[in-house]
Amino acid sequence: MLVNYIPSVAERLMRYVQIDTQSNPDSNLHPSSDNQKDLSVLLAKELREMGVAAVETDDFGYVYATIPATSQKQMPVVCFCSHIDTAPDCSGKEVKPLLHKNYDGKNICLPDDATQIISPEKYPYLKEHIGKDIITASGTTLLGADDKAGIAIIMDFARYLVCNPSVQHGTIKILFTPDEEVGRGTEKLDFIKLGAQFAYTLDGGKLGSFEDETFSADGVSITINGVIAHPGDGKGKLVNALKIAGEILSRLPKAWLSPESTEARAGFIHPLRIEGLAEKATIDFLIRDFETARLAEHEAVLHQIAEEVIAEFKGATFRFSVQEQYRNMKEILSQFPFVVEYAEEAYRRAGLPFINEPIRGGTDGSRLSFLGLPCPNIFTGMQAIHSKHEWVGVTDMERAVEALVLLVQVWEEKH
Repeated sequence: MLVNYIPSVAERLMRYVQIDTQSNPDSNLHPSSDNQKDLSVLLAKELREMGVAAVETDDFGYVYATIPATSQKQMPVVCFCSHIDTAPDCSGKEVKPLLHKNYDGKNICLPDDATQIISPEKYPYLKEHIGKDIITASGTTLLGADDKAGIAIIMDFARYLVCNPSVQHGTIKILFTPDEEVGRGTEKLDFIKLGAQFAYTLDGGKLGSFEDETFSADGVSITINGVIAHPGDGKGKLVNALKIAGEILSRLPKAWLSPESTEARAGFIHPLRIEGLAEKATIDFLIRDFETARLAEHEAVLHQIAEEVIAEFKGATFRFSVQEQYRNMKEILSQFPFVVEYAEEAYRRAGLPFINEPIRGGTDGSRLSFLGLPCPNIFTGMQAIHSKHEWVGVTDMERAVEALVLLVQVWEEKH
């Protein structure tokens, strides 16, 4: 463990999760929910109080901060990033974090809803935390460790560097972003203000995990135009767009190309939302694969299904639109192998496993990488994210702080 390190990640996480920062996918504002800025303001205040230089927040909810170099070497500026918002999937309002000291290995019945039980059978990683402290919510909300665990880790890391100037490192940038969970975490990012050449997100899972590969992602919308008529006089006239939508959904692949039936490196088509009326309906889909070229193949499967269904409903038409969302960051990071190599060395020095696996999802790092800031992902310990069962191990967070301190020293040594 680090010399002179007095951990505060648990206290920080439990403080931060009580601030509701849930993002809103239906909003066109930046940030999508104004209360995200409540946490931004608090984080900026805490950074200033610990002595971090050049701390700034903006109207979009971003937090930028700089820790000056202690090394005299000329070297790249490295950024550490986490996101402020929590997912819309599960309530993030009035979160009650619970610290379970010396976890005993048994089922955890959450007190505000006795039906919510976190068990080692369902979450085997719990078994590695027997005798250690873990944090959960109370049963009616998510916890918000995604990604406030990452924030707490970066904040403890920053405090350690400020309090230990003998640690040799280059200029360090800290970035906290809004709206990652709704895919807009980088939309209003000021890259000139940030001023970094490389970055790492703190948005990963179990101890020792590291990701430099994500899905490539598109969104597809199918808009169905039916033929409206009064249902009492609808014979031979009415063509119901909602029934067409249901037929399209029923013909989606079930044994393949669905998230329910795929794992590892297999991609999928995922219907995300349906809305509309008998006259007009829209289905939104997520298209995912690790190979970018395969997105077009999956979209062709979906387009063919839609064509075949529409052909069975006289008078109906449809519009098929594709929107690029993000791309596999491996395409960029493979050009800068040292970014991964330095992290692996830091893990080794910390005595951690280096578990490099692809993410079946995306992070801000995906977009940052393609915007010119190569950015893989480091573990935080968070588990069962986006759910009432979300939990995180305190020691995992503390070990992540250690890994970051060692990582900036590796960067300094290699340049």
